[in-house]
Amino acid sequence: MSVRFDLPADLSATAPPEARGLSRDEVRLLVASPSGVHHTAFTSLGDHLQPGDLLVVNTSGTLPAAVDARRDGHPIVVHFATSLDDGSWVVELRAPGGPLLDGRPGERLSLAGDATLTLLAPMVPGAARLWRAVSSAEVPSVLEAAGRPIRYGYVPRAWPLDDYQTVFAREPGSAEMPSAARPFTPELVTRLVTDGVLFAPLLLHTGVSSPEAAEPPQAERFRVPPTTAALVSWVRSRGGRVIAVGTTAARALESAASGGEVHAAEGWTELVLGPDRPARVVDGIVTGLHAPEASHLLLLEAVAGAEVVQRAYDAAVAERYLWHEFGDVSLLLRR
Repeated sequence: MSVRFDLPADLSATAPPEARGLSRDEVRLLVASPSGVHHTAFTSLGDHLQPGDLLVVNTSGTLPAAVDARRDGHPIVVHFATSLDDGSWVVELRAPGGPLLDGRPGERLSLAGDATLTLLAPMVPGAARLWRAVSSAEVPSVLEAAGRPIRYGYVPRAWPLDDYQTVFAREPGSAEMPSAARPFTPELVTRLVTDGVLFAPLLLHTGVSSPEAAEPPQAERFRVPPTTAALVSWVRSRGGRVIAVGTTAARALESAASGGEVHAAEGWTELVLGPDRPARVVDGIVTGLHAPEASHLLLLEAVAGAEVVQRAYDAAVAERYLWHEFGDVSLLLRR
């Protein structure tokens, strides 16, 4: 990874912008392209888009994926990451200090309502953070009854699930919020559409990240509808820019790209964008600010180029932008 920066601890957003007296679309926006860096507010996003540009948005909704559990009589938290095709789930066991890496095949945990969770095997042989597991009760019911949004140490208090949903959320399934879209409001979307900016939906259900370690993304379920694929091709044929709203949208769209064209697709993606696989159809990305060494930075480089990303992060630190899911946002453009 070529992008390097130091992140001061006090630049983590500790609460939603609404708790800081702002509306969702009043967070700061950093715009970076080969021509330079601009500082503005997200409400002015349209000033940096053109009629005929296409914003591709993720319609996945956030699950209350964190559930209290007991392990050998001790309290822990289970993060339900991903629903697998056979009915099992990918889970992460966590304590206040971070992930628990000593899980055992066959180990049984107690969940709310007399449900139990049994660990089957590590998702990746030799790795210890993520496990495939089965629950004695339907997991959606467990999450509805006892779950809450996943949050990490930089967010010191709990916030309602609605604070973790985007305006585009339609189909629950993400363990963590597709947070790049959080600043959009119905009013802003209406204004952008009126100005000639296009929108297209797709779906990618996010798993759980690892703030403590720079790990590549896991396989995630995605869907690119035929109408979205067709609209991407139409926009590209006319010289418009395809801009992914979030790393999730970029990963899904590029997973459906071959030979410079996007085709309808669905299933599981293991695509990792980076130096060995640059973006083929995405010209820009709306994205939150990611921690140093996060694998997402490689994806940003694959879309906008390392020089643009480095310039953006240097400016974000210097101008004291706020990081993470409740923080400020950047628009990174390749052209």
